[in-house]
Amino acid sequence: MANSNNTLTVSILERDFRVNCPAESQHELVDAAKLLDDKMREIRLASQNSGKVLGTDRIAVIAALNIAHELQQLQNKQTQVAEELERIDERLDEALMQDLQLEL
Repeated sequence: MANSNNTLTVSILERDFRVNCPAESQHELVDAAKLLDDKMREIRLASQNSGKVLGTDRIAVIAALNIAHELQQLQNKQTQVAEELERIDERLDEALMQDLQLEL
């Protein structure tokens, strides 16, 4: 079955963007746009509170870097968890082999 693409409009910092998106991914795109909008608003507010005025492009780059950093941290954590699970699996295999040898 072919994916049907729909055009979806998302709003980020009061600007509307039309994006082609498969129908089954629209909810995920809306969530991603909201995450980006929230991050950009947070950065804009922080810059205004410090007396700085940042342009939208700079706010977007800072938000993208923050999101990329968070993604890297999650990927690193996922790698650590996978490595720990592999060590546990090896220890279980060793324990099962010892138990099997004891039964023989």
